[in-house]
Amino acid sequence: MTLEALAGPEGRIPEGLPDTAAAAGALLGAAAVAAARATDGAPADGGAARSIGVRMIDGGIIEVLLPANQEIEGPEARIAGDIVRTLAAGRRMPVLLVITGVVGVSMEARQVYSGSIAATAFALVGESPVDRVIAHYLLRSRSETIPAQFFTSESAAVEWLRQYTREE
Repeated sequence: MTLEALAGPEGRIPEGLPDTAAAAGALLGAAAVAAARATDGAPADGGAARSIGVRMIDGGIIEVLLPANQEIEGPEARIAGDIVRTLAAGRRMPVLLVITGVVGVSMEARQVYSGSIAATAFALVGESPVDRVIAHYLLRSRSETIPAQFFTSESAAVEWLRQYTREE
C-alpha cells in the first residue's frame, strides 16, 4: 500500500482535508505528490510546487520530496517530519530525501531533518552541484549513528536504502 501526503507552505496543512487525515499527518492521494514531482515552477493552483511531498514507497522506504525553486523553512519541515513519523507508525525506516532544485534550507529546517528519530538511514538525491552543497549542509548536522549518503540517481539511492529496511 502506498500512502502519500503534502506538507503545505507557511507551516499549514493543505485545506480541504478530512479532520482525521489532518490529525494523522494530512494523508493525501497519489495525484498530489505526482503533481508536485512533475512541476518545476508554481502550478496553476499555486500550492503543489511549494509543498513538501511525503509518501511511503514500495519496500518500506519513506520518500520526502522537497519542492524545486523554493527555500525550505522550519514550519513546513516540521509538518513533513510529523507526516514521516505518522507513516513510520513508531518504527524506524529509511528515508529518501529528494532535494533536486531546492534553493536553500533554513537552519530550523536543517535541525528538523537532522534530528529525525524515525530514520534508519538517509539517502539524499540531487542533480546539480548546488544540490550537492545543500546535501552536505544537511549531512553535516546529522547524527553519526544514522548512515547517510548523497546520490545523483534516485534508483541507486533506493537500492542503497534497501539494506536498511526491516521485514516485520
